[in-house]
Amino acid sequence: MKTIKGPAVFLAQFVDSKAPFNSLDGMCKWAADLGYKGIQIPTWESFLIDLDKAAESQTYCDELKGKVNSYGLEITELSTHLQGQLVAVHPAYDLMFDNFAPDAVKKNPKARTEWAVDVVKKAATASRRLGIKAHATFSGALLWHTWHPWPQRPAGLVEMGFEELAKRWMPILNHFDEEGVDVCYEIHPGEDLHDGDTFERFLEATGNHKRVNILYDPSHFVLQQLDYIAYIDHYHEFIKSFHVKDSEFNPTGKKGAFGGYNDWGDRAGRYRSLGDGQIDFKTIFSKLTQYGCDVWAVMEWECCIKSPEQGAREGAKFIQDHIIEATEKTFDDFAGAEIDKEELKKILGL
Repeated sequence: MKTIKGPAVFLAQFVDSKAPFNSLDGMCKWAADLGYKGIQIPTWESFLIDLDKAAESQTYCDELKGKVNSYGLEITELSTHLQGQLVAVHPAYDLMFDNFAPDAVKKNPKARTEWAVDVVKKAATASRRLGIKAHATFSGALLWHTWHPWPQRPAGLVEMGFEELAKRWMPILNHFDEEGVDVCYEIHPGEDLHDGDTFERFLEATGNHKRVNILYDPSHFVLQQLDYIAYIDHYHEFIKSFHVKDSEFNPTGKKGAFGGYNDWGDRAGRYRSLGDGQIDFKTIFSKLTQYGCDVWAVMEWECCIKSPEQGAREGAKFIQDHIIEATEKTFDDFAGAEIDKEELKKILGL
């Protein structure tokens, strides 16, 4: 068993043009004052990290890490969710996902993909320089538009889609392997890796690449009506990153899992601040601790009702209260005694 590290916070949703959310120092002080011990850094925010410099300069990484550490914090993971998404984009989503790319590669899918691959590779090198062993990202999606098979999917389409997805990721995965860093795909609706079956398809397509791992976020499984507790039993050996985010699913006679094209506040399935949703975090923390998952508990705020400031304040304590100090002894050790092999035979009546 292993004690989960934390609490930590994913900074992406808190970035703002106003202080303290517009500088690394400001966000570090804010997080530390709330009781957080770690931060997950979105690499697309250049004021938080210059990824080009981080991939090239150990001095820059040492200074960045030193600044974060000076606030009593650690960098839990770097995130390339937006860039990872661009490794695989179906043409139907080109226009919307161009917003994640720099102007130089917009309206040029091939160049955009090459740019994304290069950025994610740089994040691997930066992670190694920062002493980080896990990286958070998205897989991207070539098949998502076919998830509800109407019209009927042609035979072989899914297999071909995962072969292509693996082909795009293999150079990245091999680079992460060289750097000694795990790729943790957030299993998420909208991605080709969105549940257990799709994770296994991708793992098989990559030849069971040892750097293919999971960012576990139970909130997405509630919206899919997937058993998020049993998921840990199936895939605990792959869970190397952990987003602590709550959600709820309240279907009505008018809407269910598909959401009716409603905004988040009006959907049956929606994300909530920690403790306001339906997720059984006591069991989740118990399972992850029991299986010895070496993860940071990283709060991600995406609530459609509560303010981010309140969510962050409450989130640090919520996580701290759920972290289990893994025991190093069993409760009945006091009743044990030294017994040799001959005495064991006597107990068995041999």
